[in-house]
Order: sequence, then C-alpha cells, then structure tokens
Amino acid sequence: MKIVIITGGSRGIGASTARKCAEAGMGVIITYNNHPQAAAEVVNNIASQGGKAVALKLDVTATATFPIFAQAVRAEMQKTWARSTFDFLMNNAGYGRFNPIATVTEAEFDGLCNVHLKGPFFLTQALLPLMADGGQIVNLTSATTRVATAGVAPYAAFKGGLEVLTRYMAKEFGERRIRANAVSPGAIRTDLGGGLSGEFEKLLASQTALGRIGEPDEVGGVIARLLSDDNRWINAQSIEVAGGYFI
Repeated sequence: MKIVIITGGSRGIGASTARKCAEAGMGVIITYNNHPQAAAEVVNNIASQGGKAVALKLDVTATATFPIFAQAVRAEMQKTWARSTFDFLMNNAGYGRFNPIATVTEAEFDGLCNVHLKGPFFLTQALLPLMADGGQIVNLTSATTRVATAGVAPYAAFKGGLEVLTRYMAKEFGERRIRANAVSPGAIRTDLGGGLSGEFEKLLASQTALGRIGEPDEVGGVIARLLSDDNRWINAQSIEVAGGYFI
C-alpha cells in the first residue's frame, strides 16, 4: 500500500485530497495545527469507508520541531502499515491574508513566508530520508502566481517561490526517481483567507471561463490521480486547476 502525507489535511483541499487518496487505496497521514476535531473527522470518514488514516499535529512554521515530527511519522507508519517509508508528500498547509502592499507588516510577511515557502522547504528536507525511491512531492501553489490579484502580493510571491522550488526538487531528487509537481488552484470554495461569498464569489465566477468557482474535490481528485502510476511521466510541472481563470 502506498502512503501519502498531506499537511493541512483537516479541511478544504487537504481534506478532500486525503479522502480521494484513500479511495484510490492509499494509506493517509494528515497533519493539523489548530483543528484536531476536524482532522479526527477526516480520519473517521476514511475509516468508515474501509481506508486507513492517522492524524498528527504539526505547525509547518516551527521548523525546529520537524525532526520530532519525522520520528512520529516513522512510528505511525510502522504501527499502522508495518512500513518504514512513505511514498508521497503533499505540501498543502497554509493560510491567506488580504492586504495591499502598502499596509503589509513585516510580521505578516514573515508569517506567510514561513508557512508557504520556508516550511515546505525544510519539511521536505526533514522527511526526505523517509521517502521511498520512486515517490512524488506535490506542492500546492496558486493561480495568483500567474494572474496578479491586488491584496495578495506576499502570498502570491511565496507561492511563486514554491513553484520554482518544485522544479529544483524535481531536478535534485531525480536520481532517486522522486518526481515533484505543483498544483495551482484558482478560486476554490474553502475557508482560506476567510472564505468566498456574496459579491466576491460572483466576481471570481465571472472571471472564470466555466462561470463558477471550484470545489475542493475538483482539486483533490486531480492530485490523487497525479500520484497514480498512470501519470509517472509527469514531472517538474505546474498544473493549474482553475476552470479557465482569466484566460
């Protein structure tokens, strides 16, 4: 059985990806930071459908805790699946903040950098010894790296950095046949940055060729399929899942 680790897997796209991966027969490890009950619900839902999942607490901004987290991952894999390695890592955890450049504070800037770029960099580094050869890393980026949206400059800049990092991961980990790809959602119905509703949702829908915003399952399903052997020749790519956003 293949095993996938999904950071920020308690809600939204992360939770959807966890369920889709479990439906595809994978073992699932999700992480949570502030929502343990939501994480437990995802784990229980997967178990009710005959799958296996565990939830571990992780703050992706606390890089000093990554070695301890790696030990916890190793212990859970041995206990639940009798394995010492995992196959897939999805760097998904994050949050949004909407401020024009003129009002962004240094603390806000650093917080977004830590969760969207520094965290994935050093978490991948910490977990790499536990990843099986032939695995895959999926970094969740954003369509805001392609289309400038006022108010999200730091978020988009760090997602852009993560997109570049994805190609470097593919380059450097290729000797172990580890692939790295980015998945770039457009406007999706999650609670990132306070969620979408009302006139803002209508605006985003009007800017999308298919005339609506997306649902988490429409991204989670793409990621689960990307992890399958059928897509083993896709590497170092950024795949936008946005319904035709600003084309």
